[in-house]
Amino acid sequence: MKCKICETRKPRRQCPGVNGDICSICCGAEREVSINCPLDCTFLAEARLHEKFPEVPRDQVPNLDVPLNEKFLRDHEPIMLFLGAELLAASLETSGAVDSDVREALDSLIRTYRTLQSGLYYETRPNNPLASAIHQKIQAAIEELRKKMSEKGAPSVRDAEILGMLVFFERIGLSRNNGRPKGRSFIDHLRAHFPKKQDAAAATPSLIQV
Repeated sequence: MKCKICETRKPRRQCPGVNGDICSICCGAEREVSINCPLDCTFLAEARLHEKFPEVPRDQVPNLDVPLNEKFLRDHEPIMLFLGAELLAASLETSGAVDSDVREALDSLIRTYRTLQSGLYYETRPNNPLASAIHQKIQAAIEELRKKMSEKGAPSVRDAEILGMLVFFERIGLSRNNGRPKGRSFIDHLRAHFPKKQDAAAATPSLIQV
């Protein structure tokens, strides 16, 4: 039996991404490059523990003019949990979406909320259909949240607060970029650190269950 990818070396592990047995060298070289690795793959999980990410130079970090500090994140934790859960759900529900699609969606959302800050409304949509789908799902979730808050007479979430949190997630996405074409390290990070939508609602009653 030969590795299903290189057809040369002896296979050492079963790969759910190619539905066959592959060698460890191909697993390491093709993981999230040519292979769509399921997030629950044990070999992917092991690789995540040793994953290193290149540092993003400060002059390449976008939206540095949006102030973010520990107090802002602490004071707006319910919004963080809400958006984190919605971003995770949108990413997982969009078939074929990878980290670059999520980052593109965040970029377009940030551009949209920047125009709102200037008193205008112009929704920037990505040409990429996967990024556009994620963008649309997040926008719909925010609109639904605001509708529920309005129905209960609760103060609405401000555009500036949403913008700040979108930038926060954008920076996480940049810091988790492993450079692999099919990389989903950022999505994996969201899965590990942010609750599912129903759990986020239970954890943030003051915001979600208004």
